[in-house]
Amino acid sequence: MSEASVPRPRPDDDGAWLAPAKLNLMLRVIGRRADGYHQLQTVFQFIDRCDRLCFEPCSDGRIERLDGPAEIPPQEDLVVRAARALAEASGCRSGVGIRVDKRLPMGGGLGGGSSDAATTLHALNQVWGTGLPIERLAEIGLRLGADVPVFVRGTAAWGEGVGETLVPVELPLPWYLVLVPNSHVATAEVFGDPGLTRDSAPITLGDFLRGNAVNDCLHTVLNKYPKVEQAYRWLADRAEAKLTGTGACLFAALPTRAQAEQLLAEVPSEIPAFVARGQNRSPLFAGASSAVPAD
Repeated sequence: MSEASVPRPRPDDDGAWLAPAKLNLMLRVIGRRADGYHQLQTVFQFIDRCDRLCFEPCSDGRIERLDGPAEIPPQEDLVVRAARALAEASGCRSGVGIRVDKRLPMGGGLGGGSSDAATTLHALNQVWGTGLPIERLAEIGLRLGADVPVFVRGTAAWGEGVGETLVPVELPLPWYLVLVPNSHVATAEVFGDPGLTRDSAPITLGDFLRGNAVNDCLHTVLNKYPKVEQAYRWLADRAEAKLTGTGACLFAALPTRAQAEQLLAEVPSEIPAFVARGQNRSPLFAGASSAVPAD
């Protein structure tokens, strides 16, 4: 998809900028680079579950987070780092106060921090009038995290490299039941586990579409995090259970919302869960109409 055909990101009707979650529909670890990063193959699809960000521009050059998750120090938050990276790359001297209404779980594999960073880049590119093309925003985003570029580009994608080499794809749009076990999975711990499969044979997009959708990190996460393992076993008894990324969240695709809601009603009370719709276009680019509010 050419940049000219990509819709302009915009805030929703309440003035908030959406930062959607993603699911990794498959994840293969096919090697390890000399710098220690793993070579991956994955498929990204968005869901209509979103953080909400508000930006208050100021002229004094200060960049600060006014509201956000207490677990993350403001100066370490990816939204602050993204704003500073954009200011440095563009030479902009404006400032901003950022409010983050955090609705996506941290450590869940849904990409919330990366999505927040991408939304910050897009929003401030407009608010500050820096006018950088999407390719440049993706380059800036990659320095912040391997998942940031897919959120910047805003299309479901086949991903390779460390996840930054992206080819847009059109995928079915099922309803997903997403389980959120009460565990914070550390990506570095998963990738550092000696038992992790690191030499899976590469596959093609066609292989994936024909059903090859393994997540090589699944067994490592299940072995290390008992609450994730418990939730996985529950879901696997009722549907095709999958793990997203290297996080704690599990999901199953259902053909209708009614079926997803019915399964949601059966989830044990100790396992947080929600229903969301798959999206091939990021809700950031569609505004309020595509985003389902959080519970």
